[in-house]
Amino acid sequence: MNITQEKIDNLNAVIKVQLSESDYQANVDKVLKDYRNKASVPGFRKGHVPMGMVKKMVGTSAMVEEINKILSESLQKYIEDEKLDVLGNPLPKLDEQQKIDWENQKDFEFKYDIGLAPQFDIELSDKIKVEHVAIKVSKNDIDKYVEDLTRRYGKMSNPEVAEADDMLFGKFEELENGNVKEGGITNSSVLIIKSVTDSALQKSLIGLKPNDVIELDPKKVSEHETDVAAALGIKPSDLKNINSTFRYTVQKINRITPAEVNQELFDKVFGPNAISSEADFRGKIEEQMSQSLVAESDRKLKADIQDMLLDKLNISLPDSFLKRWIAATNEKPVTAEQIEEEYDQYAKQLKWQLIENKIIKQYDIKVGFEEVVEFTKGLLKQQLASMGLPTDDDKDLSETANRVLQNQEETRNIYMMIYDNKMIELFKTKLNINKKEMSFEEFTKHATNKK
Repeated sequence: MNITQEKIDNLNAVIKVQLSESDYQANVDKVLKDYRNKASVPGFRKGHVPMGMVKKMVGTSAMVEEINKILSESLQKYIEDEKLDVLGNPLPKLDEQQKIDWENQKDFEFKYDIGLAPQFDIELSDKIKVEHVAIKVSKNDIDKYVEDLTRRYGKMSNPEVAEADDMLFGKFEELENGNVKEGGITNSSVLIIKSVTDSALQKSLIGLKPNDVIELDPKKVSEHETDVAAALGIKPSDLKNINSTFRYTVQKINRITPAEVNQELFDKVFGPNAISSEADFRGKIEEQMSQSLVAESDRKLKADIQDMLLDKLNISLPDSFLKRWIAATNEKPVTAEQIEEEYDQYAKQLKWQLIENKIIKQYDIKVGFEEVVEFTKGLLKQQLASMGLPTDDDKDLSETANRVLQNQEETRNIYMMIYDNKMIELFKTKLNINKKEMSFEEFTKHATNKK
């Protein structure tokens, strides 16, 4: 066996594997012998089928299978031995393989395209300037949160006529020439009247009754594409193809009568007798909002640093190879158009993953299992506290945390959360952070790039 590499450029290479008959024949002979001992062929006792007949029956398929095993193992070993930093997996050059005569060839040559990870240097220093927003909780923010809680714990009713604070549950149906389009979009979903962006449409929804029908442009329901897509039950990327009028049939009206701000509400939100006055209730809400807003602020900081480093490093990828690899490894068939449409986002995520991995290695960021257990216990404490349950039994918390961590997906998510936190702390210590205070409303506009 001979394996060589031909470098095309800094991001692409071809690995060539040459096999002679001596590299695979012993394995093939063993497979054929095992098959002969087990095969049931009419006219022959088990184990006495002529080897010539066995070779005719399964010789070629056995050879192909053994060669593929050798190729897989040898490619992986070669990549490890040569310390090649590859993206995805080697892809066979199909035009070369189509020329193979499996029936008559003894010696073979296989070629594989590989995508190489880009090489780059990164240094986190105070030369990199970034803004970090501290979000100040205002009285207005607390008022809104209290209002949300009163609605969340309020009583639901189904009136006959819709008012401005109500929700409509109904069916969207795509129209064509004034009639329901055959095979068109149909989806039942909720419309929150107050949240409808278009004022004229919002006004037309007030006063509707069950079984009332109106025609509307679904894009006027919200200025956010994700919300419109969710209402229609489609992907946001499919919205650009929607130019139709829709029929909306009201099926039910939901109305929430807000709960009163009293001891009953305090107990429901924070547990029995944890809070005994409205002042303490608002104080606890302010404390929780401040904690969650720190997390929101840190997420925005990381997103800004991510965009900044991606722009600064301007990393290139083996794009053509990766598009082929996506098509070859996707669980469901995917068209070239779909790959092109989603590739930029995929490439951005991959570039950031490469940057993140480099930072983790360069700055020796590690996460130990004990850290994971303690972090999980902290999450459990928060969850129990939100339900008004005791959180001081460390033994129970440890046992529950270890049960949670038996789930591989949960464990992976928690590891990622801790790495994320450590990355943010690293950025805060290494970069030139310009702190700026904003209200939550100002931050929301800032975070969504609204002026």
